[in-house]
Amino acid sequence: MKILVCITHVPDTTSKIQFTANNTKFDSTGVQFIIGPYDDYALARAVELRDQTGGTLTAINVGEAETEPTLRKSLAIGADDAIRVNSFPKDSFFVAKQIAHYAKEGGYDLILMGRESIDFNGGMVHGMVGELLGMPSFSPVMKLEVEGTTVKMAREIEGGKEMLEAKLPLIAGCQEPIAEWKIPNMRGIMSARTKPLKVVEPVSDETQAEASSYQLPPAKGSVKLIDKDNVTELVRLLKNEAKVL
Repeated sequence: MKILVCITHVPDTTSKIQFTANNTKFDSTGVQFIIGPYDDYALARAVELRDQTGGTLTAINVGEAETEPTLRKSLAIGADDAIRVNSFPKDSFFVAKQIAHYAKEGGYDLILMGRESIDFNGGMVHGMVGELLGMPSFSPVMKLEVEGTTVKMAREIEGGKEMLEAKLPLIAGCQEPIAEWKIPNMRGIMSARTKPLKVVEPVSDETQAEASSYQLPPAKGSVKLIDKDNVTELVRLLKNEAKVL
């Protein structure tokens, strides 16, 4: 079985975010980047499935040269090889088009990615890739088992879980607890240096959306502490000041 895992290169969740050029560009100065946490789950499950089936596992990222350390980490965790599409990820459609092109060329049976990236939180790429390839796409997938050409999945829905079966090939947007994150060991880190990382040019510049500006959330306001027995005052503040009652 040939597995493709899509890797995002995103700011660490502890990073302090700033914007430049009149709030039209993200300022990456001093920001630590990581594999998207949901992609980490997808990668961990892909490694397990590759080991079970004796197949191959390729990681792909749409990004410029600075994303290569993130791709190398995916190789250290267990991917056999990697592809970097040499372009800034302009929007979800642009990214999906690159992934779909190389997935079609590679003839992959299973395409895994996170349910969403943690920078823009769009959650659209898996559906777009599915449409471009004419393949079924499922998200968010919490459990995924492969039996021959049949994939059994558990998907989170409002108020519960949905159990699904589908045939390969397919696409899944993953989330916890599909697998436990894998931490690269020294052997993996050393082997990642020699594993192939192929750089390819984008197949198209077509986009569907453009960010006009960014805005930071408002600063946290002051906090009022109310004695646990003063219920009357708590209700008054919730009603008259917080206006949530």
